[in-house]
This record gives sequence, C-alpha cells and structure tokens, in this order.
Amino acid sequence: MTSYTTKNLSDWVNEYADGLLSWAVHKVSDVELAKDLVQDTFLAASEKLDGFRGDSSPKTWLYSILNFKIIDHYRAKVKQPVKLGNQSLSNFFTGDGEWIQQKRPKSWHEEENHLLDNQEFQAVLKECMEALPEKWSACVKLKYLLKKTGDEVCQELDITPTNFWQMIHRAKLNLRDCIEANWFNN
Repeated sequence: MTSYTTKNLSDWVNEYADGLLSWAVHKVSDVELAKDLVQDTFLAASEKLDGFRGDSSPKTWLYSILNFKIIDHYRAKVKQPVKLGNQSLSNFFTGDGEWIQQKRPKSWHEEENHLLDNQEFQAVLKECMEALPEKWSACVKLKYLLKKTGDEVCQELDITPTNFWQMIHRAKLNLRDCIEANWFNN
C-alpha cells in the first residue's frame, strides 16, 4: 500500500485545483462559492489523506470529494424555507387549470438550439436560476447539471418524489417565463 503525504497533497493542489475550480463553477454558477468548495475539498482530502489507499487516481478521489461538497451545499440550501414570492402557479394558470393566455409557452426558434454556447444567454439563465427559490434551484442543478436521477436527488435532499417533481415543474415554468421575458423579448 502506498503512503501519501502532505507533499503529495501539495502537488495535487498545483495539478488539479484549476480543473476542480472550473468543475465547481460549472455546477454552482458562483465563482466565490466554487472557490470555497474547492478549498473545502482539499481540506477534507488533507484530513483523510491517511485513508486514501490509491484504489482510484488522486484526481478521481478529489473530484469525488468535490461532488460530495457540492451535494452538501445543495442539501443545506434545500433545508431553508421556501419563499414563493412571484413563483406561484397562479401566475401561469387560471383557477380551472387552464393556461393564462400571456403565459402560454412560446415556440423557441430553431436557430436557438445552441443557446448554452452563448455567454449572454448563460448570464440570463444564471439570473433566472438565482431568482428561483433555493430548493427549486437545487433540484434543477442536481437533476440537469449533475445528471442525478430523481431518486438520487430525493435521497440527497431528503425530500419526497412528489415534492421533487412539484419543485422541478414549478422551477421549469418559472425558468421558461424568465428566459422568455429576459432573452426572447429583449
């Protein structure tokens, strides 16, 4: 069994910190938070260095720690109370469950297929994600950015499947409305 030292960890910081930071920024959309998560990752790695047996590469081990830190971040956000504000379903549907005419989803044009490659669109998307209640945003990020299954998200956030799907549905309605208002109507 190979024994790893703080020298190894120092080398890993130099070798993997930029990649870990890039990954964290992609997952949490906040540079300062991402820096904190990467720092927490290396702190956790230093505390568990004697337990690292080398069954996986150091890079894989560090990314695994970082992913758990990201999940813990979202788990903590989900525990906070939801402030519905203007995210009510009554903004989209009548009392009979019919779409309010102005809120019906509009067709997004074919040339908009590569919106995620557009930095201006990414800025609008980030603003729209930040406008969501934390629980909804956490569900969307875990499901669509971290590619977790619904069951995994429920387990990680300690919520019921019904609650998860309600949050995802409401989040998608509000994201679409926000994107249409701030991207397609500009």
